[in-house]
Amino acid sequence: MTDQLSLDPVSAAIAESGLVAVLRAPTADALSAVADVLVAAGITALEVTLTTHGALEAISALRRQLPDTVVVGAGTVLTGEDAKAAIDAGAAFLVSPVGGLGPQPVPSYPGAFSPTEIYAAHRAGAPLIKLFPAGGLGPGYLKDLRGPLPDVKIMPTGGIGLDDIGAWLGAGAVAVGVGGPLIGDAATGGSLTALAARARRAVDAVAAARS
Repeated sequence: MTDQLSLDPVSAAIAESGLVAVLRAPTADALSAVADVLVAAGITALEVTLTTHGALEAISALRRQLPDTVVVGAGTVLTGEDAKAAIDAGAAFLVSPVGGLGPQPVPSYPGAFSPTEIYAAHRAGAPLIKLFPAGGLGPGYLKDLRGPLPDVKIMPTGGIGLDDIGAWLGAGAVAVGVGGPLIGDAATGGSLTALAARARRAVDAVAAARS
């Protein structure tokens, strides 16, 4: 478990959850139902990507719909205009596949890949850093990074399957971001029952890795 005393409340909540559900779909039409299933399974951090049509309206709606214990943020935030729109919609945090957003009034998690990029983001004050795309690197990469950079709090995202969650947390990840392998086709008319089973599996994987 990461030292949460050095984190802001939103980042600490994400670290506590160990898992961010990444909601990416052609449209946001089904995200309300998807979010209810995820939260019922115990997932308490949701990222709505701005590539989803209706994402901003969905963020606002989810903030009203879900308990205060659930943090809802925006993903694929690429510009300052994106950041402002997401914050105005109620996003509690911002996630970007790249860096360069600069200081924001809510926690902002830049994407980074190399040790140089990761350390630069850390020095710039990012509370969590999105290791992206993480799937092709594997947990061993993170374990190697943690040697010289033990204080950097990293959230691997991209290409992470449900069976990979435990290994990433075991390698030192603060949390993992999981999209397609968790959401599946639930946001485009697929089975919510199957989504619930995947969500419980993901939550159980976090608990097992931390037991």
